[in-house]
Amino acid sequence: MFAIEINKLGKTYKKGAKVALKSVDLKIKKGSFFGLLGPNGAGKSTIINILAGLVNKSSGTVKIGGIDIDENQQATKFKIGIVPQELVIDPFFNVRETLEIYAGYFGVRKADRRTDEIIKALGLQDKATATPRSLSGGMRRRLLVAKALVHNPEILVLDEPTAGVDVELRNQLWDYVRKLNQAGTTILLTTHYLEEAEKLCDEIAVINHGQVIANDRTENLMKLLSSKELIIDAADEISSDMASLLPSLTTKLLAKDKISITYDPTKIEVAEILRIVAGEKICIKDISTRQPDLEQIFRHLVATK
Repeated sequence: MFAIEINKLGKTYKKGAKVALKSVDLKIKKGSFFGLLGPNGAGKSTIINILAGLVNKSSGTVKIGGIDIDENQQATKFKIGIVPQELVIDPFFNVRETLEIYAGYFGVRKADRRTDEIIKALGLQDKATATPRSLSGGMRRRLLVAKALVHNPEILVLDEPTAGVDVELRNQLWDYVRKLNQAGTTILLTTHYLEEAEKLCDEIAVINHGQVIANDRTENLMKLLSSKELIIDAADEISSDMASLLPSLTTKLLAKDKISITYDPTKIEVAEILRIVAGEKICIKDISTRQPDLEQIFRHLVATK
């Protein structure tokens, strides 16, 4: 069974004035770490708000934990925890009180509440009696994550969870989220930090102009651009004529003794490039290769689809 199943999802605001989603299909497997990426205004927040019950869809079906939101939206709320992008926090209760109140909203019995466990896991022990107004932006972000976990949801949705967060908190947050995922919690992540998505997500969908333009396992998406870069450090100066020896490749002198060669590994092997370089009596001191990262692939997808 899928944790989230979206079929032909459409959303139009103000009687056709703005089409936010156009027949979106997404199937997120239970226990997966799924990334939903896209530029600003692509439709990511609309999808999340529909999942959260904050926005009504115009067409299509959405199931959360196997339950259709049209048939029993109340039941779906118990399946999912949403960490919003905005720092919206009740200012009148301290951290512990906030979590206790939210646990009460979901009908969690006092004996079953995990308030202290969640506070400790998110490093909020020293702030347990502090009011949200006194918390830093990073601590407020931790509190939002804690609120989303009080009812032990099967699915955790993180909407830009590390926006404006320092590196230490970011690492702590991801360590905890990984543990949740390893324990079986399905994670849905939206982020503009694409290096995070590349490292964390096992599956990624890219949305643009309200449509899904790519949806695959992360390792498969990373193969979309076949070009690689070979960087050669030489012991002596490299002649600018080297480019003429590799006419089908993109070459660039990075320094008098360093050259970058961009190639397609499906058309030419590194060994052949090195053979040509060695034939010019160039003494190779060091070599390294680089391949496209998720940010380059994301830009390619958004630009071409």
